[in-house]
Amino acid sequence: MSNFLHDYIKIEKPVMSVIISEFFIQLVNATFMNILPLYMTREGFSDEEIALYITFRFLGVFVLALPFGKLIKGKPLVPLFYISNFFVPLFGLVIVFAIALKIKWLILISLLLWGASFTFMQIPIAPFILRNSAKHNHTAGISLSYSTWSFAGILSGVVIALLDIINPITFNEKNILIIFSILGFGGLPFLMRTKFKEVVETPSEDEPSSNKNNTDWPLIFKALVPTLIIATGAGLTIPFISLFFDKVHHLDKGGFSVISSIAAVLVAYGAMLVPRIKHNIGYKVAIPTTQSLAVISLVALATTQFYSQYSVALYIAIACYLLRQPLMNMAGPMTSELVLNYVGKNNREITSALTSAIWSGSWVISGFMVKIMFGQGYEFVNIFLITSALYAFGVFMYYMLILDYIKREKSGLIDN
Repeated sequence: MSNFLHDYIKIEKPVMSVIISEFFIQLVNATFMNILPLYMTREGFSDEEIALYITFRFLGVFVLALPFGKLIKGKPLVPLFYISNFFVPLFGLVIVFAIALKIKWLILISLLLWGASFTFMQIPIAPFILRNSAKHNHTAGISLSYSTWSFAGILSGVVIALLDIINPITFNEKNILIIFSILGFGGLPFLMRTKFKEVVETPSEDEPSSNKNNTDWPLIFKALVPTLIIATGAGLTIPFISLFFDKVHHLDKGGFSVISSIAAVLVAYGAMLVPRIKHNIGYKVAIPTTQSLAVISLVALATTQFYSQYSVALYIAIACYLLRQPLMNMAGPMTSELVLNYVGKNNREITSALTSAIWSGSWVISGFMVKIMFGQGYEFVNIFLITSALYAFGVFMYYMLILDYIKREKSGLIDN
């Protein structure tokens, strides 16, 4: 346990403060991811409409990501975190009231701006950690940042479950979303105490001038192909997990929140183990193994729909979900660090931006695909099995990238 904590105790205080502020942003994100589809269902929106509206949350990131990534190269990043910590919870509140009032154009615009507000935290956070922490703290910093989603999911799930027990009518989906949107402003005080001289990377003086501003597009493209495949598959499934449990296994918001909290605990624990795992077995074994086991778990989860009339199906679905979540997410910090080291210092910001654009853009496309599939009568099981196939191909492509990473590292082309 001491070795486990030692990796994180050493993280620089300013970096830790930014990561804590990210936690509050993720608190809003985790709650909306699980509760927003249920809230919209209760308000009379169809599955197709929900898929369309959720797509606009990712469209905001997609539109802003690429120009944003070019803009922040060589610029201070802390001011951007203030923007995200203020506007994410603010637009969260607007979304809730727009849905309640059935103002459809406002729902679309607020979801678009809500997603765009995430960009100001989501894209700069990894480059910020790499810039402002010692090299031996990079993996721990990225892992802890990645874990904020899980810690937020734990707190969100526990609080929602307790509120549901206390009074499910008073603490309905609408009021829960309002409560967590207000809590989202809690990250601002932590940013305000982040007073330090931020490191702003500029090209070294001895670097050839022709290379200072060049972007190595072929290298970036090769690094991001696996992400594109995995993200496309994820977009078909992740936003609709709560609907799957609600409509296939009839698990209400309180029950799903409990399961989500347990899954988040497992994800957080797994992500926090990443520095130890990377040190002991390396990228080559850790990434493909955890992702492959996650694919198997997702297939087993999806096929519970075939026998959902039996009570045992729910328990099997829960078990598979609890296995899939930590296994797939454990690879996240490692793949992030792998890709950013693979592309090199001059390409980090644009790669981080493109990663966000890929996730959001693929989820936009996937959202439209899910809308069409729901309209054509596709079952959840069919959609989830398509995700599994895409995941399997993405795992293979990550393995090929790791082999090239090792080759480039041995040739001295990677400084990590």
